[in-house]
Amino acid sequence: MISVVPNVAAVSTAAPHAPHAPASTKPLVRLRGVDKVYANGTLAVQNLNLDIRANEFISLLGPSGCGKSTALRMIAGLGEHSRGEIDWPTARYDARGRPIREIGFVFQEPTLMPWATVFDNVYLPLMLKDIPRAEVVDRVNNTLDMVGLLAFANSHPRELSGGMKMRVSIARALVTQPKLLLMDEPFAALDEITRSKLNNDLLDIWQRAQCTVVFVTHSIYESVYLSNRIVVLAARPGRMIGELAVDTPYPRTNDFRLTPEYIAHCRAVSDMLDLAMHGAAPASTLASEHSHG
Repeated sequence: MISVVPNVAAVSTAAPHAPHAPASTKPLVRLRGVDKVYANGTLAVQNLNLDIRANEFISLLGPSGCGKSTALRMIAGLGEHSRGEIDWPTARYDARGRPIREIGFVFQEPTLMPWATVFDNVYLPLMLKDIPRAEVVDRVNNTLDMVGLLAFANSHPRELSGGMKMRVSIARALVTQPKLLLMDEPFAALDEITRSKLNNDLLDIWQRAQCTVVFVTHSIYESVYLSNRIVVLAARPGRMIGELAVDTPYPRTNDFRLTPEYIAHCRAVSDMLDLAMHGAAPASTLASEHSHG
């Protein structure tokens, strides 16, 4: 089943949950009418409306400069929005009345400490919370095991490949056991073979970590393979053109990339991107159905 909803206004459709997702009436994060205007007057994001639900895997897709990374940073609290609301309906609040964001963030570059071991790089966010190392040895090791790097706990970044460094970055984001994992084009600099392998590994990690992922990418193929919901943004100012639900069940394997469903989903997303970049009407109909093999 392909469900495509192109719309220049806000879009809210019921996307399928991941197999492990509990039923939830409240989203983790709710964005309503969110704008971002920079100090120089540039309108980067306009009227962004989005519900991020528990245990989803959402990809943000759009042309370069459309505000995908800006949206991610606003959700994380790393940048202020100019207008609208970013609400955390299920969050706990601190003494000042601010929502406690249980977030892990994976940036485009691993940004590891070159002098520290893999273990210590992953331990870093816990150290910054003044949690004694001795209390979290098992947690750090379990997280390294989740990303397939337990055997490299005492290695240094210079001894790792690019893909392994990114795994360390993912482990560092997961070690705090976040409810929401934000990923800003983490695989963009990797070769295609490594990227494909990490796509499979990421889906396994997501299932095991029981968290929500919001994943920024420029790749149609990556977004369709990973996501159960794809949100497409128009060129600057970034605004939602629409979203597409990918209801192919998990776990997904490389065989999925060869199926008619996968090809049809990629075609639908490509049409939406054409609308985002050129304003042309998408070739896909609003809803097309394909039987599963």
